[in-house]
Amino acid sequence: MKRNHSLLNAAPLNFTKNKIEDGILSRWDKTIVAEKKEETASIDIFDVIGSDYFGEGFTAKRMSAALRSIGEDKDVVVNINSPGGSVYESATIYNLLAQHKGHVTVNIIGLAASGASVIAMAGDTVKISKVGFLMIHNAWACLCGNKHDMRQYADVLDQLDKAIIAAYVGKATVDEKKISKMMDGETWIGADDAVEYGFADEIVEVKQGDKKDVEKQTKAQARRTMEMALAREGFSRKEREDIFQKAGVREAAEPAMRDAGEENAWNEVIKTLKN
Repeated sequence: MKRNHSLLNAAPLNFTKNKIEDGILSRWDKTIVAEKKEETASIDIFDVIGSDYFGEGFTAKRMSAALRSIGEDKDVVVNINSPGGSVYESATIYNLLAQHKGHVTVNIIGLAASGASVIAMAGDTVKISKVGFLMIHNAWACLCGNKHDMRQYADVLDQLDKAIIAAYVGKATVDEKKISKMMDGETWIGADDAVEYGFADEIVEVKQGDKKDVEKQTKAQARRTMEMALAREGFSRKEREDIFQKAGVREAAEPAMRDAGEENAWNEVIKTLKN
């Protein structure tokens, strides 16, 4: 029997949109629905969840269209390499997968951080690459307002954290107190610990040929996450590009860093930020 993962006690969602619209959307965006080979289709989440500084990432709307295109009773594989994003979009995607009638297998092939780690918990089976990672932390936000606004939103963040914990507790074998402490410390979880703590069911070895692809995707996400952080701190686009150029990091169109001196490059980014 399929486990009840329902987050935030969401009511059953309505899937009555026009089938023609779904077909057009799935053909238009080939990144969300892989070929329906035999009985199992796959969905790739290789972007931020919701929207970021650069525009729209992977949204609940796209997940809903993908699942409708696949079929509500069909098994599905979800591949994740994402730094996370909107907690609300993540919660909705979690619920969509949790309510899917077919068996849901989640493959963490690179990074499942923040909201993406919540989505991963909706899998009936969660597999993590030997070189994969989870990252869990408390919900956070950028806001402005007076002291009353700040106090009020702190209460909202408390409620969001409770909802996030509920998703982890539904899958993990460690208790709520342990998970809350891990979130307070913004914990990075490797493959071995992910299985030990129950966040994942098994470790999948990566073939040599696939490791380069995973590393390239992870580096691209790292550059993007760093640029988002700089943008939030008020650095202009030109200032951000100057920082990356000085550190030897390639443009966004070529996201992988230079092989030579890769570690030194990121050390230079950190050094530049400190200065």
